[in-house]
Amino acid sequence: MVTAAQRRAAFKALHVKGKAFLMPNPFDIGSARILDGMRFDALATSSAGFAWARGVRDAEGLIGRGDALAHAADIISVTSLPVNGDLENGFGDSPLEVVETIKGAIEVGLAGCSIEDYSQDPKNPFYPLDLAVERIKAASAYIKENAPEFVLTARSEGPVKSEHELEQTIKRLNAFNDAGADCVYAPMLKDEAKIAKVLETVDAPLNILAGRPNFHLTR
Repeated sequence: MVTAAQRRAAFKALHVKGKAFLMPNPFDIGSARILDGMRFDALATSSAGFAWARGVRDAEGLIGRGDALAHAADIISVTSLPVNGDLENGFGDSPLEVVETIKGAIEVGLAGCSIEDYSQDPKNPFYPLDLAVERIKAASAYIKENAPEFVLTARSEGPVKSEHELEQTIKRLNAFNDAGADCVYAPMLKDEAKIAKVLETVDAPLNILAGRPNFHLTR
């Protein structure tokens, strides 16, 4: 039987600069079993996939920490692959709440997780940079103390259509990297030139969301 520590180590080893791997998103036990048999290196939960499967909207606070972690545990139970958790904003605004989510993620056996800077507050949808950084710092410090191989991915959810928006995203990704994130992620990135710029200016592994409209990279 593969242990949680072995899964964490295997997932960490995939995050090598200059190499890429595919990580599909099962939304239930059945899809996890199918993907487990297709020779991927890792799987990842999807907050949207899980929410939609339950008939609710994503990223509106309708899925709680306990629900998300129980869903992750279900996925983990049917695969020997490392599983990364999409844990939204950490199910709380404060660094302490994010740490509580990280603690739960490690306990259920996730090999890593993503924490985003989208606040779910319609009036102020993105955390201020200083608070966003403190949240990642707190998560990183807990991980280093308790499960050093656990992979922390920090997500910048803002738009990247204009050059200014892209620069702001790069600023956030660099700040998250400096705060201790092992990987960075900007879901809005889908243009090859902009992805290349992020790779050139952010010294961290980069997660890219593929398989959606107007995403045409073929190499």
